[in-house]
Amino acid sequence: MQPDNLEPTLKRISARSKRQVMDWSLVLASQGIETHILNEEDGWQLAVAESDHDRALQSIKLYRAENRGWKWRQKLPGSDLLFHWGSSFWAVAIIWLYLWSAGSREAAGLMNNKAVSEGEWWRLFTAITMHGDLAHLAANVTTGFILLGLAMARYGVGFGLLAAYLAGAGGNLLGYWLYDQTHRGLGASGMVMGALGLLTIQPFIFRTGKFIAAQIVFRGLFAGLLMLVLMGTAPGTDIIAHGGGFIFGALFGAMLNLVPRTPGASPVDRLCLIAVPVFVILTWSLALY
Repeated sequence: MQPDNLEPTLKRISARSKRQVMDWSLVLASQGIETHILNEEDGWQLAVAESDHDRALQSIKLYRAENRGWKWRQKLPGSDLLFHWGSSFWAVAIIWLYLWSAGSREAAGLMNNKAVSEGEWWRLFTAITMHGDLAHLAANVTTGFILLGLAMARYGVGFGLLAAYLAGAGGNLLGYWLYDQTHRGLGASGMVMGALGLLTIQPFIFRTGKFIAAQIVFRGLFAGLLMLVLMGTAPGTDIIAHGGGFIFGALFGAMLNLVPRTPGASPVDRLCLIAVPVFVILTWSLALY
């Protein structure tokens, strides 16, 4: 929209290019700040209400701080979604752990309700890093790479990865509560469903009270539940672990959405990132020794 005459109450913010002014316009729109895009002789500009000017500058400053440097977080072509390529390291780690844990180590790490009831709580976590065969591994690696990449971009690489990991353990815990003592299980499916739960709850950050916000919320919720049904209830799958992972992921996502975001990776986010491999090593050490 390019009004012919700006009202006196509007103030301008200069941008270097059309792409930059479009990006900033989307950033401000997400904060409920109305903008007008202008292409004047002295370049591209945004016009905002004088009362919103300071808040607009602060939002742009935060956006630029989050997106400077080499970008692991990238916008997916044709969408407004962000993707974090750090999930590729998770995929490599899961493949390596599958190869490493196969054979003699499998019995020590798989989910075993009887063993957990006897105090081997670490199986709730070690089972996440194991898979029954290559087909099982491939399904979780390909799906998890995408869903974790989206969750890590939304919540932060550390927050997203740790929340999904704990959600996977939560799914195993729910299976421990609901299955009998003979239950056995393994796989990262609960963690993958945890990432889906994190993404499903994400639209609830829109709190404008407008009808369009309600549409976004319920469309996101419906899409997430549909994906859970399609991916988590296939014949032969552990439906309780999948559903539990999804529920715990949604709960963690709801809590994370209440935490104010800071530009870039915060110290707490880095600590969460470090905690995941540390906990994997710790739980496997307890399982083997």
